[in-house]
Amino acid sequence: MAEAMIPANRVMSGTWGQVWVDGELWAELSGFQAKFAYNKSPVNICGAMAEDSKITSIKGTGSISVAKVYTRNISRSDSLMEGRDVRATIVAKLADPDAFGAERVALYNVSFDDETIMDFTHGEMGKSTHPFTFTKREWLDVVRPQ
Repeated sequence: MAEAMIPANRVMSGTWGQVWVDGELWAELSGFQAKFAYNKSPVNICGAMAEDSKITSIKGTGSISVAKVYTRNISRSDSLMEGRDVRATIVAKLADPDAFGAERVALYNVSFDDETIMDFTHGEMGKSTHPFTFTKREWLDVVRPQ
């Protein structure tokens, strides 16, 4: 059972996050997010004034933010330019050494949404964000209440 008060040092810090795309570690990672959006349809029932809803589908979306160190996704981009819809697998891990454990999740059927060819601003560190969609997730490791 979870403690009434969780010590602050047990809160997981994104500093310890890692991401692999098709088995390749993106070491220049600066941020990651993946989530499911629930698509709902309205449901109206006689005798009820409040409109309810029913989840009818889900959509997986996310993004990987990286510091500009490498030219990423060249072969994927070249394949797309040739008409091949290349899909990827992403594995993300968060393993703060002070936490109660580590989380790992695999995302499948990943399709990147766009390609930033080049983007820079004078006096600023280079960065890029790679938005994507996915259709399946699998928890490989989870952190359970202590």
